[in-house]
Amino acid sequence: MSPWVSGGFAGFRPGQFPVTDRWPAQPASWAFSIWGPIYIALIIATIIGVMCGGADWERAAKPLTVSLAVGVFWVAAANRAPLPATIMTVSMATFAILAWVRRGQSLWQRLPLGLYAGWLTAASGVAISAALTGYGILPAQTAAILMLLEVLAVGLMILARPDSDWTCAPALLWALTGVIAANLEPMNTTIVAVASLGLVLLLATLWRQLAR
Repeated sequence: MSPWVSGGFAGFRPGQFPVTDRWPAQPASWAFSIWGPIYIALIIATIIGVMCGGADWERAAKPLTVSLAVGVFWVAAANRAPLPATIMTVSMATFAILAWVRRGQSLWQRLPLGLYAGWLTAASGVAISAALTGYGILPAQTAAILMLLEVLAVGLMILARPDSDWTCAPALLWALTGVIAANLEPMNTTIVAVASLGLVLLLATLWRQLAR
């Protein structure tokens, strides 16, 4: 319920930071709509887990609970205090990835946890990029490129794991598509090229992973 009681969230705003600038790594506002499917999938998984989940679900549910407990307060924090929200995002992503690593083989576990971990991986890079720019540590373009490369590296490592599957990929691909859309007008050729290269590399890794 936190998005409704906190007014929702469609990205950081320049006025929230000492240095006002746009962040090329932040996806278009429509990309944040992925939270709807993620919430629904997690709710369904939780219901199934309570009714018939086994030891594998219990292993995944512990770090997932930590991540979601932080997430209850994240929207309110992101709308008021970007720096604490950035730290919270990284924490949520860490525990979400841990939950995904501990998942069972059932699709009702793999897909919700994969979407959640994949999107938070991308969101962490976006948040760090905004913080680095907003507090004057790095220029916007430099921070965006570094964080896109970081997100891509983490995503590729996740997909390359021996026990990996495709479930993290859709959220990562969605995030990169949102970044490309946000940088088409005005055209930011470098960011569009980096994000497009990321799409190609993720799709190629996903193809190899599915072919195993």
